[in-house]
Amino acid sequence: MVGQATLSWLFWDVYHSQLRSPDGQYQKQPGQEVATHPLALEIHYLRTIRREQLLEATEKQWQKLGYSAANIESWMAQLSHLFPTVEKDQRLVYLSDGQHGQLWYFPTPTDKHVRGEVIDPQMNEAFLAIWLSPRSDYPRLRNQLVGKRG
Repeated sequence: MVGQATLSWLFWDVYHSQLRSPDGQYQKQPGQEVATHPLALEIHYLRTIRREQLLEATEKQWQKLGYSAANIESWMAQLSHLFPTVEKDQRLVYLSDGQHGQLWYFPTPTDKHVRGEVIDPQMNEAFLAIWLSPRSDYPRLRNQLVGKRG
């Protein structure tokens, strides 16, 4: 495991996240938004989040990160088919080979489903950038995920 963090909003814990890589390291090269080596980002939800809320939050984060309106529109159309409503104690896991990704849904600890694939390398990077970009809206969470201390 590279790192882990919990996102809290006001008084509520929203989710617990973990970042994993084959060697337990996160190695972003200068000029990269996120690392291009294999990663697994796991999000364990601590409360119910509706699909529409996930989509809205993702769109807002991409806007804050400065992605073009055209890209965001295209990516949101793809994500609308991938995101489920998640209940408390369910998990989403995004697996990236560094260029492409898969979104897995775990409605129970022993049940899992592939929700779909991301084949656009730029969308793969943009999705991970929400949590892993140095420009993330949640720098403390980002630093904990990528294994930075202090």
